[in-house]
Amino acid sequence: MGEGRKDYRGDFLAEVEARVEEGEWVKMCMQCGVCSGSCPLGPDWEHPPHEIFQWIRANRRAEVLGSPSVWMCTSCHACVVRCPRGVPVAHVMHGLAHYAARLGLAPPGQPTRRLAERFWENMTRTGRVNEPRLALSLLFANGPGEGLRTALRMKDAGLDLVRAGRLSPLAALAGDGVEDPAGLRAVLEKARAIELAKTAALED
Repeated sequence: MGEGRKDYRGDFLAEVEARVEEGEWVKMCMQCGVCSGSCPLGPDWEHPPHEIFQWIRANRRAEVLGSPSVWMCTSCHACVVRCPRGVPVAHVMHGLAHYAARLGLAPPGQPTRRLAERFWENMTRTGRVNEPRLALSLLFANGPGEGLRTALRMKDAGLDLVRAGRLSPLAALAGDGVEDPAGLRAVLEKARAIELAKTAALED
């Protein structure tokens, strides 16, 4: 542990409050389960949000930071709207995911994390989401063999999207971008600087 940094071993709640964005809200959770019951992905959570919050208080650091569940949030904010105590559950879950990534503890190959990363890479390239290119990058994320098998399995849905004009093969090669690419790059650089400053503040 570097100079000036507190050793939080044995007090994971204090670590989350100090190092995770919005982490100070965890102690407000009263374990009612409304967040987990409101989540449209509820049946697919291995460890739903209220359980993750309970684990934080129980000092189960390795389980929380290594859990694929902290990457499951899709930011629909149903949990935030319905929480009786106003806990920004989605923000805390994203904060935990980012903290796990900074520590090198994020689980490899987690689908939601992969989607978020591919979406960001796709969008920041031109300033607009190129849907065919994004779909192809996700389709072949696990290699050409699995990608081809999945493509054959989903060919009917793919053809329906092409016929409906929602998936243009030509758009994967070209696509359009924003009118001011230099302005886009400036915005992204500013956002990165803000994010780095926030991360540095959390690490102090």
